[in-house]
Amino acid sequence: MSKDADMLVKLYDPRVEIDTALETKLKEEGILIKRALSPNRDDVYRYVKEHFSTGWANEADSGIIKGGCYLAVKDGKIVGFAAYEGLFPNFFGPTGVSEEMRGKGIGRALLLRCLVSMREKGYRYAIIGWTGPQEFYAKCCGAEVIPDSIPASYADLI
Repeated sequence: MSKDADMLVKLYDPRVEIDTALETKLKEEGILIKRALSPNRDDVYRYVKEHFSTGWANEADSGIIKGGCYLAVKDGKIVGFAAYEGLFPNFFGPTGVSEEMRGKGIGRALLLRCLVSMREKGYRYAIIGWTGPQEFYAKCCGAEVIPDSIPASYADLI
């Protein structure tokens, strides 16, 4: 199966819950998980464009407007983000963590915040579009690869 396949998450899976122990540990390290608000749009766009790509920055911005976006913040600076519904309804992503902050569980905390928010909106399933780290998503939230899903999510890009 291609690493770029979409994945499906059952939002009623018991693994899809806020990891309060992880968020407490992150907070002790000075890392806060916060919902992005519309006044954060410019900062989020700049961060995502600088650390990842313009395409992801556009999707994160759209996520703030249409769905949601969570941020990992340390010392008043964004060190990670995760958006949902930026491209399509019930889609998670994009998401990313600054290279120097990886390995602390920030990505997991952001992912779970988004998925729980999607469930609270009434979704029973979420799609993680064009995934790379499939093992991460399978372990964190029970995501499963959607067969023959390439490049369904992004087939209409110009």
